[in-house]
Amino acid sequence: MTRTPAGRLFRTATGHDLVLTRTFRAPATDVWASLTESERTARWFGPWKGDAAPGRTIQVQMAYEEQQPWCDVRIDACEPERRLAVSMIDSYGTWLLEMALTETDGTTELRFVQHLTSVEGIAEVGAGWEYYLDMLFASRDGSPLPRFDDYHPAMQPYYQALAAEAS
Repeated sequence: MTRTPAGRLFRTATGHDLVLTRTFRAPATDVWASLTESERTARWFGPWKGDAAPGRTIQVQMAYEEQQPWCDVRIDACEPERRLAVSMIDSYGTWLLEMALTETDGTTELRFVQHLTSVEGIAEVGAGWEYYLDMLFASRDGSPLPRFDDYHPAMQPYYQALAAEAS
């Protein structure tokens, strides 16, 4: 199945923000639970364990990656049902992520942001986040989970063009 990339790139004072949005026909409380409850994150990203609170570090298993690694994820900010900011460091670098929810008349928009200091590697990163956000969507409505092969390498030209425009 062909997927249409939707990520956008915005210049910031420290680099760029990669922004992706998804809209859910559900209240923010329910979407928030999909982002923060381990049994629900396990359905689309991976489970987590630890004492989740701002300033604390939890361990998240990337269940849909090769070898299903566990990663330390620091909770930088948590405003229930509105905003979650996390950071992690792995072999690919530092990941600064933010998820903001806005509810209007029972429909919730998720604004997912990765704060980037460089657009290097965005072709892979953008396709990966598109995949994971569509996994979230599918896990919520019971539709079949997408295949990563539908995202990468198919979305690479789109994200390479974004990076070229940003340079």
